[in-house]
Amino acid sequence: MRARTAEDAQLLEMLDPVAEAAGFEIVRLRLMAGKERRRLQVMAETPDGDMTVEGCTVLSRAFSEVLDAADPISGEYTLEVSSPGIDRPLTRLKDFDTWEGFEARIELDRLADNRKRFKGELAGTEEGQVGINIEGEAETTLYIPFEWVLEAKLVLDDKLMKHGADERAARLQSDTDTDTDQES
Repeated sequence: MRARTAEDAQLLEMLDPVAEAAGFEIVRLRLMAGKERRRLQVMAETPDGDMTVEGCTVLSRAFSEVLDAADPISGEYTLEVSSPGIDRPLTRLKDFDTWEGFEARIELDRLADNRKRFKGELAGTEEGQVGINIEGEAETTLYIPFEWVLEAKLVLDDKLMKHGADERAARLQSDTDTDTDQES
């Protein structure tokens, strides 16, 4: 899920070590068609889930250096490095544990429980399977092999918005505390 096509997978293989060396993890990579030029979109974060504008700049420069030298993409393209955002894609098994208790939409590449699409509260992971409490069904947790997941994304709801606001407030407070310590 971090890469959709074979070309994405090759680029991910090339850029993963670059991201890791800079202290980041690639959440998702997509090389997309555009009107005039293609766009290489890379979503990344630190291992603890943070991403700043400065971090995007660091990664963009590091990726550009490697991509310019290797020239793996034919034609012109634009590199776009960003955070996964609040309603982020869930592309790694650990994402399903990190965001346990939050609502998500999951699409599978095959049928499970007679359907391919699910919406509900994430219930973590168990032995390589993703757990989801299916919306509208009382106390029913369905476990799906992670390999079957085609796409998964958090649902932007009040709980997620509050979580994002709380994290921003904590970051701002931390920045204020750091600035105050430096002035002393």
